[in-house]
Amino acid sequence: MTAAYLYAAARTPFGRFNGALAGVRPDDLAAVALSGVLDAVPALDHDRIGDVVWGNANGAGEDNRNVGRMAVLLAGLPVTVPATTVNRLCGSSLDAAMIASRTVESGDADVVVAGGVESMTRAPWVLPKPSRAFPAGNVEAVSTTLGWRLVNERMPAEWTVSLGECNEQLADALGISRERQD
Repeated sequence: MTAAYLYAAARTPFGRFNGALAGVRPDDLAAVALSGVLDAVPALDHDRIGDVVWGNANGAGEDNRNVGRMAVLLAGLPVTVPATTVNRLCGSSLDAAMIASRTVESGDADVVVAGGVESMTRAPWVLPKPSRAFPAGNVEAVSTTLGWRLVNERMPAEWTVSLGECNEQLADALGISRERQD
């Protein structure tokens, strides 16, 4: 088995909700991070990149059409460089890195780039699918910013909360103070 190594890393600043990055699309943000990694390895022939694996948990707005592929194209990589987007909710970027590692270790590619992107500020409001073609009356928009937006009623309530909310509930149940968490 071939060993996989991390050669370069780059990241964008972490922004606040509705902060300085509010005007930046997630696909553009992903392209900046991808370009940063590539700039750190100037000797890399971009045609050697066997895959780009990008994590994205929300995927409801401007990042909804394989944001990994959009990052490749926006970063100016050759159109022959493939890319995919993975969603394991809050673990999406970690999953992308693990997939990249396994791809190299299995010999499927020599060079794989992994990353991830989210922009909660730019997450859209959506309208649930109506039960009939031309609904009448009020239509309620749903925020896609955090958590499960259009919950399947068959799911237990504890399975449908955001990771942050789940962590708070767990800390309360186990008596873990804020100070101890920090």
